[in-house]
Amino acid sequence: MELVPGDPLAHRALESLLHAEATVRRSLARDLEGARVQSSGFFVLVLLSTAGGELELRALRHRMQTSKANATEVIDRLVSRGLVARRRSKADRRAVLVTITPDGTALVDRRFPRHSERVREAFAALDDDEKRSLAQICRKLAA
Repeated sequence: MELVPGDPLAHRALESLLHAEATVRRSLARDLEGARVQSSGFFVLVLLSTAGGELELRALRHRMQTSKANATEVIDRLVSRGLVARRRSKADRRAVLVTITPDGTALVDRRFPRHSERVREAFAALDDDEKRSLAQICRKLAA
């Protein structure tokens, strides 16, 4: 059977997108290896830090843009490492709150400056207009 894509340009775009994503992800992950935390876990720690240290799990999942199962797995790993704590909300017992711990805050404080520099380096090939366009295109594809 011969495989002929219906939209060859879309296939090339997909291949380029996946290759770029993998390259950037590997570059950013190198800085986190010593911290024994994956990029998704570090992202959660940064989200919690910028949100004042605590978020309802539902809101955190929304900001992570991931499934309930994936968010639970990431949070479980962070809890087991003592980087976040999970507890029931007193206002709504159905809601779960996720709080960054002092160890989690210390990790973000130590690693974020270098992480931020790596992000800058990863996107240095793009000018500001290209970065805006890329962000807009990615949002459009995710919609």
